[in-house]
Amino acid sequence: MQEENRSLASMQEEVDAYIQQFKTGYFSPLALLARITEEVGELAREVNHSYGEKKKKADEAPNSVAEELGDVFIMSIIMANALDIDLTEAFEKNMDKFNRRDQFRFERKDGRTKEEE
Repeated sequence: MQEENRSLASMQEEVDAYIQQFKTGYFSPLALLARITEEVGELAREVNHSYGEKKKKADEAPNSVAEELGDVFIMSIIMANALDIDLTEAFEKNMDKFNRRDQFRFERKDGRTKEEE
């Protein structure tokens, strides 16, 4: 199922349908956190190979930052589903927080500053 403009809700539904095929179902939150941590480690390794000083060995499989970031994303969806978290709602709340708390954290392109508010 590939759509041009997917919603987080549709992604959560698709991941849930995938997980529901298996008797095991969702793993425990601690096991899921361990899986996410593992995937973040693989992402870090790939970023290091692609942008850092440590290059891949000739016999190492080619992966990409996008692939590893995708793995982190999917595992995050799985954990959200296991904990009954609506990622669209979580996104909206977090973006609101960022927009309020961090709107002047960095120099703005429009030149606005906190003192002008």
